[in-house]
Amino acid sequence: MSGSGMKVLGVLAGAALCLAFSGMTTKEAWAATAAEIDARVDRTLERFYGEARDGRKLVQDAKGVLVFPSVYKAGLGIGGSFGEGALRIGGKTVDYYSTVMGSIGLQIGVEKKSILLLFMEKDVLDRLRSSSNWKVGADASVTLVTVGADGSIDTQKTNQPILGFVIGQKGLMYNLTLEGTKFTKLKK
Repeated sequence: MSGSGMKVLGVLAGAALCLAFSGMTTKEAWAATAAEIDARVDRTLERFYGEARDGRKLVQDAKGVLVFPSVYKAGLGIGGSFGEGALRIGGKTVDYYSTVMGSIGLQIGVEKKSILLLFMEKDVLDRLRSSSNWKVGADASVTLVTVGADGSIDTQKTNQPILGFVIGQKGLMYNLTLEGTKFTKLKK
């Protein structure tokens, strides 16, 4: 296939992803999966606690935690990612969210990761909850926290308003960015 043919294929793949992702956020598709998402959030938090030595304490100290158990990224030149998750306050789900991020560049394939955002300050959490669309970089910054091989958390970063953790198939990851990631509150 020629270079222009690959570009066209990439544009078509990106368009298909956008259409698929927009359809996945409808109320009808959402209503049947709330219990599944809550169960996946529980499993993701347990995995996080197992990989980050002080993870449980950080979550307990947070004013709220937004957990996306499965964020899928796919692309062929143009790509995007999508996932659904839950916001928990005091251990109870209070809202559901979707996350979407588009990207352009050299990429091919599909990957899955989990994202946890810990809101350490009430005013930052309140801004998320009062917004129907919230974007990393535009509405607030997220500090991605490094976790060592022994599960120790980089405590020099834990004094920030929003802490981010990304869990890939091989465990906690830190060499990523959430810049430009959009979070949308799902209607019940």
